[in-house]
Amino acid sequence: MGAEIEAQENKASQNPRPNRITEAQFLSWKRQKDADALAKRDEASRKRAEDIASGTVQMNGRELFKHEPWVFDDTRY
Repeated sequence: MGAEIEAQENKASQNPRPNRITEAQFLSWKRQKDADALAKRDEASRKRAEDIASGTVQMNGRELFKHEPWVFDDTRY
């Protein structure tokens, strides 16, 4: 029993948090992550617009309202 307790104490005292990062490292990682997410979102948006323009994908309601508002004009009836 004594050996187990010593092993646990020794293990705990060696390095309780081996992967500590600095604030600068975190902010750098966060900026990179945000930039990657923005680039991915922009690429998806551009591809969606190209697909709609070519007619391979149907527009959803919001896109239809933005691109062809005359469809929703009730004054024509």
